[in-house]
Amino acid sequence: MTATSDRLDATGPQGAALRDAKAALRARVLAERDALPADLRASASAAIVARMLARTDFLAAQCILVTLPFHNEWDSTTLVRAALDAGKTVAIPRVDKDARMLEPQRITDLARDVGLGYRSIPEPLPDCPRIARGDIDFVVVPGVAFDCEGRRLGYGGGYYDRLLPLLSPRAPRVAGAFDMQVVDRVPVGPNDIAIDAVVTESRALSMTR
Repeated sequence: MTATSDRLDATGPQGAALRDAKAALRARVLAERDALPADLRASASAAIVARMLARTDFLAAQCILVTLPFHNEWDSTTLVRAALDAGKTVAIPRVDKDARMLEPQRITDLARDVGLGYRSIPEPLPDCPRIARGDIDFVVVPGVAFDCEGRRLGYGGGYYDRLLPLLSPRAPRVAGAFDMQVVDRVPVGPNDIAIDAVVTESRALSMTR
């Protein structure tokens, strides 16, 4: 699937009602995700990685952007190691707090190139080289909740909604998530950006827009 920077249909609650709806869904899904047993999260993460590695668009990609796991997210580190072993360029986002943007920076070794950054999220160290946004041709998009039409609920900072439109429109935007993070409908506003697919431990959902 070819990615698009189209924004989603934002019909539904707006303003304070939208913020409340997002906050309620975020709190519910995070509580349910954090309650998953560690062994289930580990096995589900392995299944997500296996499905991601089997995607033809991932196999064809030369430069991927991946966020490393934070708290009880699925474990993307195995995906990163596999991409490095396959000779792909791996970019990890680093938060620019002043600009409120994400800067993709290259890593070649998880142990050597990564430390705790903004809000204790694993990030590239400051001296890691930057990657041109246009060079990224596959994006693993993080999030709290997703639906079958490509709507995504993040953590509330808007960082990925600002970054995604700046990347190549040809780069697929694919989320990894546990099954329980796929909900009936995610409330969205006019600035929320669509994703192209969601990969869970049991299925892959592709969106057509």
